[in-house]
Amino acid sequence: MRVVLFSALTLCSAVLSQTSVNSYVAKESPIAKAGLLANIGPNGSKASGAKAGVVIASPSTVNPDYLFSWVRDSSLVFKVIIDQFTTGQDTTLLGQIQNFVAAESALQQVSNPSGTVSTGGLGEPKFNIDLSAFTGPWGRRVDLLNGPALRSTAMITYANWLLKNTSASNVRNTPWPVIKLDLDYVAANWNQTGFDLWEEISSSSFFTTAVQHRSLREGIALATALGQDASAYKTQADNVLCFLQSYWNTNGGYVTANTGGGRSGKDANTALASIHTFDPSAGCDASTFQPCSDKALSSLKVYVDSFRSIYSINGGTASNAAVATGRYPEDVYMGGNPWYLTTAAVAEQLYDALIVWNAQGSLQVTSISLPFFKQFLPSVTVGTYASSTSTFKTMIAAVEAFADGFLAIHSKFTPANGGLAEQFDKSTGTPLSAGDLTWSYAAALTMFAARSGTKPASWGAAGLVVPSVCKPGPSVAVTFNVVAETELGEDIYLTGSVDALENWSPDNALILSPANYPTWSITLNVPVSAVIQYKYIRKVNGQLSAWESDPNNQFTSPSSGSLVLNDSWR
Repeated sequence: MRVVLFSALTLCSAVLSQTSVNSYVAKESPIAKAGLLANIGPNGSKASGAKAGVVIASPSTVNPDYLFSWVRDSSLVFKVIIDQFTTGQDTTLLGQIQNFVAAESALQQVSNPSGTVSTGGLGEPKFNIDLSAFTGPWGRRVDLLNGPALRSTAMITYANWLLKNTSASNVRNTPWPVIKLDLDYVAANWNQTGFDLWEEISSSSFFTTAVQHRSLREGIALATALGQDASAYKTQADNVLCFLQSYWNTNGGYVTANTGGGRSGKDANTALASIHTFDPSAGCDASTFQPCSDKALSSLKVYVDSFRSIYSINGGTASNAAVATGRYPEDVYMGGNPWYLTTAAVAEQLYDALIVWNAQGSLQVTSISLPFFKQFLPSVTVGTYASSTSTFKTMIAAVEAFADGFLAIHSKFTPANGGLAEQFDKSTGTPLSAGDLTWSYAAALTMFAARSGTKPASWGAAGLVVPSVCKPGPSVAVTFNVVAETELGEDIYLTGSVDALENWSPDNALILSPANYPTWSITLNVPVSAVIQYKYIRKVNGQLSAWESDPNNQFTSPSSGSLVLNDSWR
C-alpha cells in the first residue's frame, strides 16, 4: 500500500506541477514575444535610437550598460524570428527579417577596433545601436569568432525559405553576399583562439566551435544549391568536427567548455551549444553532441550538479531535482547568480532529447550516460529500451518532470509583469542586472517551442563521420625579427593571440634565436588571412622579467606565400 500511495502522490504532484507550468507558458509566451520585439529598431518601444533591424541587448544603460548591439545576441534573436516566420507561425515578421539582413550587411562594412571587413572586423563582438563602431574602453574587445557563425546560420534559414518560395537569384542578390563573408571568415579563422562565450577569457570555446561547424555544414548545402564553390567549407567543416571532439573530458564525464582561464570548464556554454546545434534527424549522435547523446546528457548532469550547493535558493532540493543554474560555478559577475537563459537552456536540452526519444521509440543508456539516468531510476543498467518497456516509460516521465522543474524555477522567479532580466539573485530570487534582456526573451521562446514538441529543420548533422586525423587549417610561414639588446642570461621570447603563438601564455612563450644579434628571430606557421596580435617578452634565466610596452603588435597574415615582420623592442 505504501508503494501505491507514494506513486499516486507522486503522480498527483506531477500533474499539479504540469498544470502550473502550462499556465506559465500560456501567460509568458506573448509577453516574451512582445519583449523581444520591443528591443528591435526602429519601432521597438524600448529601442529608441536603434537603426532598423538592430537588436539592442537591453534598454539598461547603467549597472550594466547594455544599450549596444552584440552580433551574437542579435543573431540568436533573429534566428527565433526567422524560425517563426519560415514555419508559418508568424507571417508578419518578413519586414523585420529584411531589416536585419540590411542592417547586418551594413555592419559588416564598418571599420572597427578589430579591423575592416577584410582584416578581421567581422569578429568584432559589439557595435553602437546606430550601426557605428564601438570605440570606447572595453578590455575584452577581442574576436569572439561565434558572431559570424551565428549570423550566417540565421540568414541561411531565411535564404532556404527564399529558395523554396521565390528564386535563387533573390538569394544570390540579397542574403548570400552577407552569408558568404561570414562563412569565409569562419573557414579562415575557426582555428584561432578567440574569447569564451561570455567575453571574459582568451580560450577555445566549445560553443564557438560547435556553431562554427553547423554554419559551415549549412553553408555547404546553400552554396551548392546556388552553384557556388563550397570546397573550402567542406574541408574546414571536417576539420572543425574533428576539433570539436577534443573538448570531451573523459575522466570528468563532461564537455570542457573553455580550454583556458583556470576554470573547471563546467559551463552553460555546453547546453547552449547542444540546443543551438540540435538536429532531430541526427538522433542521439555523440560526435555533434546532440541533446540526447550520452556525452551531452552526462555533461548536463555535471553542469547542473555544480550549482546545487552554491546558491541559497537551491537549498533543500533533492539531488535529482531541478535547480537554478548560472553561467559557470566560478562566476563572480554581479556577484555570481543564476541566469534566466541558462536555466531555460537546461530545460530546452531535455525537451529536445524527449522529442528524439519519442520519435524513434527508444532510448539508449550507455556507460557514459548511466549516471544521468540513474538519477531517476537507480536500478537502470546499460542497454537500449524500446517504448513498449516500463523503463522507457518511467524515464520519459521522469525526464519530462525534470525539464518542467527547470521551467517551474524560471516561472517562480519571473516577476508578475513577465519581464525577464539577465539574472536573478542567488539568495532571494529577485531579478537583477540588465532588465528586459533580449536574449532572455529569445531563450524563453525557444524553451517553450521545444516543450511543445517543435522540431527545428535539419542542418546536416545526420550521418557525419569524424575524420580519423585532425588537420589544422591552412597556414603560412611568418618570420618575426626584433632588434633587442640584452644582458647576460637574458633572452627574448614571443607570444600572441593564436595557438601558434601559445595564446598569450608567458610560461609557454617561444624563445627566439640570437644568431644575428641584436636581431632575434623565429619563423612559425600561423593561420592564413588572420588578424594576429603579439608581443615580445624578456626572460632572465628562464624567468619573466618584462613585457613589451602597449599596444600589442598586430598584423594580418597573408592568404598564401610568407611574411617577414621587422620590429624593435618597445
